[in-house]
Amino acid sequence: MLSVILYFDGLCEPRNPGGVATYGYLILDGGIRIREESGLVGAGMLGDDVSNNVAEYTAMIKGLEYLASRGYRGEVAVRGDSQLTIRQMQGAYSVKAPRLIPLHQRAAELRRSFKEVTFEWVPREANAEADLLSRRAFEDFVSKHGDAFKKYYGTAGRRR
Repeated sequence: MLSVILYFDGLCEPRNPGGVATYGYLILDGGIRIREESGLVGAGMLGDDVSNNVAEYTAMIKGLEYLASRGYRGEVAVRGDSQLTIRQMQGAYSVKAPRLIPLHQRAAELRRSFKEVTFEWVPREANAEADLLSRRAFEDFVSKHGDAFKKYYGTAGRRR
């Protein structure tokens, strides 16, 4: 049984691509939470070329970078509810989108830092904590840039 598990998630709202993209990840070691992080990837309203898949990859990369920066070199289970990113990292899907190619390359480079990395798709319910972290980052961005957000995204920017 792997003891280090990285859960990751990203979102891009209110439109995809071109919305506000945020990420969240958490790392468990032996069932104990050792790290969580969330943040902004970018926003169409700021001129960034972002999508939900860019946000998903960013979350995965940030988590792997954290582990590598701490000198961890063992086994890691990477779990997310994005079939595209998981299947691409497993080699089952090719990477065609130009905005994803450098992110996929970075994730593949990081993978070599560890003894073994397994990429596992999990249902959204099993990824709720990472989802909450990415959503919290989105809400933080909207609260800080509310007027500009509403002006740029119009009725699409209204909360559901």
